[in-house]
Amino acid sequence: MKIDSGNTAWVLASSALVLIMTPGLAFFYGGMVRGKNALAMLMQNFITIGIVSVVWVVAGFSIAFGNDGFKGLFGTLHDAGLQHLGQEVSGYSGSLAQTIPPVVFVCFQLMFAVITPALFTGSIADRMKFGAFCVIVVAWSLLVYGPVAHWVFSPNGWAFKWGALDFAGGSVVHMNAGAAGLALAVLLGKRAGWPQLQMRPHNLPFTLLGAALLWFGWFGFNAGSALGANGLAGYAFLNTNTATAAAMIGWVLYERFVNGKATTLGAASGAVAGLVAITPCAGYVSPLGSIAIGLIAGVACAYACRLKFRLGFDDALDVVGVHLVGGLVGTLCVGLFATKLVNSAGANGVFYGGGFALLGKQAVVSVAVISYSFAMTLLIAIVVRAVMGLRVTEEEEMVGLDTTLHAETAYEIGFAGAGGSYAPAGRPAEHTTGVVAK
Repeated sequence: MKIDSGNTAWVLASSALVLIMTPGLAFFYGGMVRGKNALAMLMQNFITIGIVSVVWVVAGFSIAFGNDGFKGLFGTLHDAGLQHLGQEVSGYSGSLAQTIPPVVFVCFQLMFAVITPALFTGSIADRMKFGAFCVIVVAWSLLVYGPVAHWVFSPNGWAFKWGALDFAGGSVVHMNAGAAGLALAVLLGKRAGWPQLQMRPHNLPFTLLGAALLWFGWFGFNAGSALGANGLAGYAFLNTNTATAAAMIGWVLYERFVNGKATTLGAASGAVAGLVAITPCAGYVSPLGSIAIGLIAGVACAYACRLKFRLGFDDALDVVGVHLVGGLVGTLCVGLFATKLVNSAGANGVFYGGGFALLGKQAVVSVAVISYSFAMTLLIAIVVRAVMGLRVTEEEEMVGLDTTLHAETAYEIGFAGAGGSYAPAGRPAEHTTGVVAK
C-alpha cells in the first residue's frame, strides 16, 4: 500500500469540512422551525454526531465497507470494532488502490454516515420524542445506511460492480435520507394545526448561516471524494460551486415567476438543492454540465416542495422536496451529463455519446434505494412506536419541545418563541421554503 502524504492531508481536511456540515444543517433547520422548538432541532442534529460516531466504529463501517456478506448487499462484521486497520479496505485494490491510510478513509466516510440521518430531522420537526429518535438513528445507521453504502460506495457492492455511478452520495446520502424522511413524516402524522397554522421560520439569519456552512463544508464532501489532492478534486470543487450558484438562481427565478417575490429562504433552499443535485455528479461532469444540473435542480426542487400540500403529508422542512428530489435529479443527470473527458474511470452519458445504458442503471439504483430506505425506515419506526412511542403528546407539542423535552429555552424574549399564527380566512399557509401553497 503506497501512501501519499498530500492525499492523506487533503482527505483529513475534507473530513473536518464534512463534519462542520452537520452543525451547519442544525442551524439551517433550526432557523426554519418555530422558536419554541429551536433547541430541540439543534439537539437532534448534535446528538446524531455522537450516536453515529460510536456506531460507525463498532459495526457501521464494517457493514458498509467490509468483506461482502451476500451478493453485494452488505458487508460482514470482519472489520467490526475496526480491528483490521492495518489491512487495505476490502475491494480497494489494483486500479482502485487507495493512497491514504485505511484509518483516514474510515474517518472520511464516518462524516457521511453522520450527516445522513441528521438530514431527516427536517421531516420530523416539532413532534418526535427525543428517545425514540435516538433509537431510530442507531437502528437506521446499521440496517439502512450501512447496506445502501455497501451497494453503491463499496467495490464489493452490487450497484458499484454493475457500473452505476455516485461520486459523493446522491443516492447513499440524499435519496436515502429523503425516502426515510417521507416514511417518518407519514407515520408520525401532521403537526398540530398544519397546514392551517402558519408555521413561519423564526430566525432566517440562522438559516442563511446554516446554508453558508453547508456550502463551505460541501467542498470537503464532494472534492474530498476524489480521495486525493488532484485534478479530479479540482473539477469536483468547481462543479460543486457552479451548480450551487445555478440552482440558487433557478429557485429564486421560479419564486419570482410564481409568487412575485424572491425570498432569502428561497435563495438558501435553492443553494442546498444545488449542493444535493451535484453531489453524485461532481467528479463526472463538466462545469457547463454543472450549470444545467443546478438550474434543473433549483426549479425541480422548488416545484416539488409545493406538492406536499396537494398530497397531504407534513414534511416539515422539505427533506423530500430538496433531498429526495434533488438526489434523484442529480443521480439521473449523471446518466445524461457524465463524460470521460472529466473522469476516465467514469462513463459517457446520453449527451456525450454513451447511449442510455448508464441512465438506465442510474434509474434502477434510484428505485432500489428509495424503495428499500422507505420500507425499512417504516418498519424500524413501527417497531419503535410499539415499544416506546414515537410522538410527543399534544400538550408537549403546543408548549414546545425545548421546554418539555430538554427543560431549556433558546430565547427569553416572549415574542421570539411565537413563530406561528392562524392564517386569515381565505389565505393559504406559507410554505417553509418560501413557496406559497396553492
